[in-house]
Amino acid sequence: MIRRIMSSNKQKTVLQKPIQLVDSFFNRFPTIPYLLKWLLICSIISTCIGSASAGFLQSLDWVTNYRENHVWLIAGLPLGGLAVGLLYHYYGKDVAAGNNLLIDTVISPQKTIPWRMAPFVYIGTMVTHLFGGSAGREGTALQMAGSIADQFSQPFQLSVAERKTLIIAAIAAGFGSIFGTPLAGAVFALEVFLIGRLTYTAIFPAFTAAIIADLVTKLWKTNHTHYHIAVIPDISPIYIGYAIIAGLAFGLCAATFSKTLHFTSTIFKAKIAFPPLRPFVGGIIVALAVLAIGTTKYIGLGIPTIVSSFNEQLPGYDFILKMAFTIVTLAAGFKGGEVTPLFFIGAVLGNALSYFIPLPMGLLAGMGFVAVFAGATNTPLACTLMAIELFGSECGVYVAIACVVSYLMSGHTGIYNNQMIGETKHAQFKKYLGKRLNEL
Repeated sequence: MIRRIMSSNKQKTVLQKPIQLVDSFFNRFPTIPYLLKWLLICSIISTCIGSASAGFLQSLDWVTNYRENHVWLIAGLPLGGLAVGLLYHYYGKDVAAGNNLLIDTVISPQKTIPWRMAPFVYIGTMVTHLFGGSAGREGTALQMAGSIADQFSQPFQLSVAERKTLIIAAIAAGFGSIFGTPLAGAVFALEVFLIGRLTYTAIFPAFTAAIIADLVTKLWKTNHTHYHIAVIPDISPIYIGYAIIAGLAFGLCAATFSKTLHFTSTIFKAKIAFPPLRPFVGGIIVALAVLAIGTTKYIGLGIPTIVSSFNEQLPGYDFILKMAFTIVTLAAGFKGGEVTPLFFIGAVLGNALSYFIPLPMGLLAGMGFVAVFAGATNTPLACTLMAIELFGSECGVYVAIACVVSYLMSGHTGIYNNQMIGETKHAQFKKYLGKRLNEL
């Protein structure tokens, strides 16, 4: 009996030694279990998000092509808006805040983001584009990503801080996969919640999630639009001066878009008490405007016009009309996003500036493409990286100047009202520190 007990104790000692060695190793190198944990989590959520982005992009391409081949569908925009409005009014009030809900979840986490946010925003965006609203795709991608990822927070038993990291990683995955820019997606997710600050605690999950999601989207044979800047001049003091002037124009445009969007949304809410009627009325306005001008150039994503802005001179008023169509569409309550329309507005504005600023047309279009977005979302670093990923590193200095100047010029405004100010843009506005944009 005694021999058995001694033998059993020896076996336990032999088994305990490897466990003790592993514990000792992880205690000496605590980063390794952290990396392994988030690599596993990001692999799971990014596979789901990348697949969702691929399906969304392919659906969006089909819907856009179908609408362009059946232009009469634009007449159905009011009824489509009414249907989506009713859907959200009766079943989706808790997810109607969209991207602002994601921002709130990171800044001050509450209950789990409802799963239905993903299918609701997907359906809403498909309806918007099928019937001819002017909207984008980023809002949909981010909301789908955030909704999908947050469903894993309880199964993974994540703490409040870890749940914040999870949502940031999801945003990085959604942005990086929808535009094919994983580096920009990661930095956007780290930069967008607190204006003026980067959330470095989530840096590894953000980059990991963005890269994996982008790879998954590409594995689904999903194509992204390619842009090309033909001529990029050598850096010189005079060209830097021109880039600053262009950045001022882009920042002013971004601020105008953001303020007008929020103002128009307030008008719709004040004049139309029943929410589902707002997109119905907005749909009538947009459909009649398309009929009046006789072109579908300013509805949908507008990708062909964006591509054209890099190599051919466009009418100088294109960016104003796209801005008007987008503001009415989104302020009325249609779903989609602001970012691709902002690409359109910025690229075409840059194209128009080539009438007055002696920089190559394609370079100005590329600068505007990202700089107006930078000013409207308060994410100059992400937008600079995005330009480098899309257009090549040669344009880096020019787009960086344009994005930073636009960010400063746009002031404390933005398309995301719930963004919090982590650092003010100017010393004289220290009183804004720690406040949300909607509190200013």
